[in-house]
Amino acid sequence: MSGTVLLENAGAVATLTLNRPERLNTITPELIDDLREALAAAQADDSVHAIRLRGAGRAFCAGYDIGWGAEVMAEAEGGRPWDPLADQRMMSAFVDAYMSLWRSPKPVIAQVHGFCVGGGTDFALCSDLIVCSEDCRIGYPPARVWGSPTTAMWTYRLGLERSMRLLLTGDPLDGRRAVEWGLASECHPEAELDAAALALASRVAQLPANQLQAMKLLVNHTFEQMGLATTQLIGTLLDGAARHTPEGQAFSEAAMSDVGAAVRARDEPFGDYGQGPRSV
Repeated sequence: MSGTVLLENAGAVATLTLNRPERLNTITPELIDDLREALAAAQADDSVHAIRLRGAGRAFCAGYDIGWGAEVMAEAEGGRPWDPLADQRMMSAFVDAYMSLWRSPKPVIAQVHGFCVGGGTDFALCSDLIVCSEDCRIGYPPARVWGSPTTAMWTYRLGLERSMRLLLTGDPLDGRRAVEWGLASECHPEAELDAAALALASRVAQLPANQLQAMKLLVNHTFEQMGLATTQLIGTLLDGAARHTPEGQAFSEAAMSDVGAAVRARDEPFGDYGQGPRSV
């Protein structure tokens, strides 16, 4: 591993830490590769019964590294017509990584603090349980321009009305509202979050590994029978389409020159994600 994801064990709980704190743990192919490697190591360790996923520094994960993403778009296309199926193949590799948490035979508890936005929400929503800080921000601002949630987990976890409310605005939830809406199991003051998430992971880890795997299979297959794989295919194709609308391409061009200015122009009218008062 290159160090963008750290792995440490404490008894029956393995902790995976997204470790790009200087970039708010934003997603790159390197981080995805490291996540796969760390997760595989935790799964191969028979002493581990549960896995905790957290982020180093000020945020859980602030989504894709927008500068990297805009550059990849420019390099991949190079003036050529957009190939939606090539785009789908590229993004499916990321979806498969997020879903490796969903498929993990060992339950994954996401410990969310700070920002958990954009692609970062896929790490949390594909985990089994979410424990968050009271003042975290969980949301999908690319719903406003430049994206579609590729794992499409919002509706499966929140239902029609509430997922529609979030995706038609890109608005975030704080930790208290996330618990109220059923998106997270618990919220705590940030100073207490690490201990609380570890306590829940340790409680889960008391069950036999085979029993934990059986319970995950039962719940997950219920949702898979609802058409999750098909929904994710649609979500991934729509994500590529959103990045190639006139507005999406304008956002990419703006991000190539100044990522901060592009994000500010997107979010300032809504007064959130760092562009206004920290309100829900």
